[in-house]
Amino acid sequence: MGLVEVELPDPLRLRGRWAAFAAVCAARGWGDNCHADGAVWHYDDGGGNWSDLHHVGGGRAVLLGHDHEYSETYYANAAEYFEEPETDLLAGAPDWWSPPTRAVVDGGAWVGFVYGFEDGRWQRAPYDLDDGFDSVGLPALDDKRCRELILDFVQDAPGRPADPAIDALVAADGDVTEAQVAAVVGTGWDVAAGVAAARRFREG
Repeated sequence: MGLVEVELPDPLRLRGRWAAFAAVCAARGWGDNCHADGAVWHYDDGGGNWSDLHHVGGGRAVLLGHDHEYSETYYANAAEYFEEPETDLLAGAPDWWSPPTRAVVDGGAWVGFVYGFEDGRWQRAPYDLDDGFDSVGLPALDDKRCRELILDFVQDAPGRPADPAIDALVAADGDVTEAQVAAVVGTGWDVAAGVAAARRFREG
């Protein structure tokens, strides 16, 4: 059985929302939850559920992660630990999916899903189990989810940002200004840290 196509936005269409949420997290002082580190974009919900996007060159990317409650796929060390049948998340995949996946596994993390992007489409190995991707709740997937999470994160900031301010932060596609960040988080948080966090998504 061949690889299965997955309906997701391409990596560059994820960037604006991912960077906007990272700006809010960093401004609040929660930069570890969402950030760009070179060619890797990271998101976690603070409760052990996470997703990383690795840019591997040539327009290719690998998106992987795990939901500790809903990932029913057990790969490598997770299969051994839980004494469950292993789901080969790299079955039928090209070799370039392996290095980021192995690096995460060798670091001791469990992986519930691995998706590869090439030639304008995302694909995964064939399996019928819930891999936990949907429940991770990656804010970069769509505007509604991103807006909801940002509003939730800024509820302790002075005032409530208008939706157009959030939309402008997303539309900046990582190249944000202090005024755009302040319009969402107010001036009581670290606006400069938010700007720096968002702009890192333009690097690497």
